[in-house]
Amino acid sequence: MQINNRRLILILISLVSTFIILRLYLHNFPNSNFDVAGYNIHHLFTGIVLIVIAGLPLILFSGNNRLLDLASITFGAGLSMVLDEWIYLITTDGSDSSYLLPISFWGGAVVIGLTACYLVLLSFIRDSK
Repeated sequence: MQINNRRLILILISLVSTFIILRLYLHNFPNSNFDVAGYNIHHLFTGIVLIVIAGLPLILFSGNNRLLDLASITFGAGLSMVLDEWIYLITTDGSDSSYLLPISFWGGAVVIGLTACYLVLLSFIRDSK
């Protein structure tokens, strides 16, 4: 196996930067919600859509081009959205005020950090041929 370091870096940067941007935005605007037809769409669900849209081309196509770079960035952003809400939705009632609790922040930070470490660990995999 050969690691595509360009994609790894793009995913890593978008993973961490999306977490930081989301947390800063939602800290400053805690009651901003994405509602569709009366349903509150958490960024977990938006993240899943981004992972599917971006992940499939990353799995199916090889090479380096701008579309795959964009897919890498989109995948990292979607993954960050999903992981940010994972601990929050498990440990809290899912309210806007609960999102600002320390368990939500530190849970998200730890999961994002572990994922970033996993990406770095994967970067050490080399072709065994």
